[in-house]
Amino acid sequence: MPVPCDFQQNALLGLLPEEELSRLLPNLEKVTLTLGQSLCESGQQMKHVYFPLDSIVSLLCVMENGASTEIAVVGYEGVVGVSLFMGGETTPSRAIVQSAGQALRLKGHLLKNEFYRAGPMQRLLLRYTQALLTHMAQTAVCNRHHNVDQQLCRWLLLSIDRLPGNELIMTQELIANMLGVRREGVTESAGKLQRAGLISYHRGRINVLDRPGLEARVCECYGVVKEEYDRLLNHNSVM
Repeated sequence: MPVPCDFQQNALLGLLPEEELSRLLPNLEKVTLTLGQSLCESGQQMKHVYFPLDSIVSLLCVMENGASTEIAVVGYEGVVGVSLFMGGETTPSRAIVQSAGQALRLKGHLLKNEFYRAGPMQRLLLRYTQALLTHMAQTAVCNRHHNVDQQLCRWLLLSIDRLPGNELIMTQELIANMLGVRREGVTESAGKLQRAGLISYHRGRINVLDRPGLEARVCECYGVVKEEYDRLLNHNSVM
């Protein structure tokens, strides 16, 4: 199997020392993730983990009646499949592709073997898990205390942070499902942002036109999450 030459597009893999990379790279498989594809269902044991390159995966909590809310997003900064190396094996959340693109796939047992070596990979994955837990906690706080306008700005900024460009392909109905709010609320908030010249929205395509304008409107939750990822995922993480 050819060694992926673009592994450094994923921040976690790019931070690993050469010795750890040499064990992983021959086993990484480049795959295409399609919009809406399920990587893991609630209660299902994952056989692979995924390191997104230019794709985004949403982690969703789903209720018995089918309603769902996004609790975090995973892009180039992370890995989908934390439950595998944390010992839980399964999780009650779903992992659904929010933005199509490429990812590197690795068999779960190979990542677990590397994790249990208790070396740089373990330290890096534990730091990533801490950042992800902060992300989830801050999402819960945001959904409870901030309005839909602020939540939408947070969601847009977190999404484009994980994409190579400023365009998202996402319907308002899907955004509403992600945020756990009514579609009418998203329509109203998106309209405000469009009239202010911050975004353009047409036929499921959202273009961010004025990032500083979004940052001026977003709640504190975006900054808390971004700073925690930046703090924990850097070259000092694996020293």
